[in-house]
Amino acid sequence: MEFEIFRIQDPESCAELAKIEHRCFSHPMAEEQIRSMLRSGTALYYAAGDGSRILGSLWLQQVLDEGYIGNIAVLPEYRRQGIADRLLQVAEQPGLRFLTLEVRAGNLPALALYTKHGYRQVGLRANYYSDPKEDAVLMTKWLWEEHEDTGI
Repeated sequence: MEFEIFRIQDPESCAELAKIEHRCFSHPMAEEQIRSMLRSGTALYYAAGDGSRILGSLWLQQVLDEGYIGNIAVLPEYRRQGIADRLLQVAEQPGLRFLTLEVRAGNLPALALYTKHGYRQVGLRANYYSDPKEDAVLMTKWLWEEHEDTGI
């Protein structure tokens, strides 16, 4: 399947992002929440598209050298075609020391995807999700090697 990855900066795409959220999550973000995050600059949004529509998206928050993947969503009919793989790659922004994310403990395909990309479980948040109630697995990928001489 042919698709391209691009950064979303215009509010016109927010309605389409909200539709993807509603198809993929039990507690989706509303269009206005997405629009507000885009305007405020608190999140970077990336999308995968085929030229006529958005097939998947990723939003990332960056604070100094820390990255937090808020979510990654791919429309169900376009999963397992490399879209999530490419979106995860674009999340590795220059200057980030690590990326972290939460995933439902029962979402085995997502856990396998993140593990494949070098994310490791670093914690568990009991009963973090609702509808259905479920634990969250906290996963992190270190992007810089630790330096023995600096202690970090």
